[in-house]
Amino acid sequence: MLEQWLTSDAAYIIIGLISSMLRMATPLGLAAFGAVYSERAGVVNLGLEGLMLVGAFFGVLGSFLTGNPWTGVVFSLIAGGVMALILAIFTLKFKANHVVSGVALNLLGQGITAVLLVAIWGNRGKSPDVAGIYPVYIPGLSDIPVIGEIFFRQSPFFYMMIAIMIISWFVFYRTKWGLRLRAIGENPAAVDSLGIQVFVYKYLAVVLGGMFAGLGGACLSLGELSMFSRNMVSGRGYIAVAATILGNWNPVGVVLASLLFGLTSAIEMNLQLYGWPTQFVQMLPYIVTILVLGGFVRKVSPPKAVGKHFDRSDTYV
Repeated sequence: MLEQWLTSDAAYIIIGLISSMLRMATPLGLAAFGAVYSERAGVVNLGLEGLMLVGAFFGVLGSFLTGNPWTGVVFSLIAGGVMALILAIFTLKFKANHVVSGVALNLLGQGITAVLLVAIWGNRGKSPDVAGIYPVYIPGLSDIPVIGEIFFRQSPFFYMMIAIMIISWFVFYRTKWGLRLRAIGENPAAVDSLGIQVFVYKYLAVVLGGMFAGLGGACLSLGELSMFSRNMVSGRGYIAVAATILGNWNPVGVVLASLLFGLTSAIEMNLQLYGWPTQFVQMLPYIVTILVLGGFVRKVSPPKAVGKHFDRSDTYV
């Protein structure tokens, strides 16, 4: 009976939908880790859109220059970290408004990638095709019916997301570094009174978060398209911010929230295949984002000091 179901149209649709959900959720989850690290340290990061764009662009550039897509991944990590450092300097050193700084980072990412696209490839729309990173088939496991096709024939970026989720959960809740970082997001003055270098933790967390967001961008450009197109992130950075909130700034919760938004994107794609109006179905992920945030935003607990400026006089500015 199972064999009959596996060959049915329903099985084909369900397996394809779940596989698409995991694929769509991966860049969201990676980018959302960027906000988790940053905001656990007290720095609001609304610049995920720009960080993902820069990561996507430099990932393709690295692959273009070397012919090796994994070098492109390194480029995306560095680019995301450098961009996030700009956010950290403005919010921590110059005490700029966190929200405004994040929006400015998004605009900067759009501008930089648009200019470099023309300067390097002479094209306003997209880059040439480059070597990409394709799904891997894990020997033995990928042959398991249903489970193997869904979970063990995925992009390496998916396995990176799962690994980062596990490591991040352990770091946040089982290590001294994670305890200090979470405490800084709640009460940096108390942590500072113990002689801990609060700003070192903040800078490190923001830069590390930027690297994760850049990796999310590389997932789009190298893991899905093998090219860069202008503004290709298309709002995913904002959805990743929503996943961070819905996931309550917890690495596991963030991945689960990303899977929810990934499911809506997968449903969107399937509805288009069945002839639903494109203009309507493309709104679906954003409608779900608004509804989810409207229903759950009061039930989450953000770090108490997030978005507040700290100085050594034990006051918030």
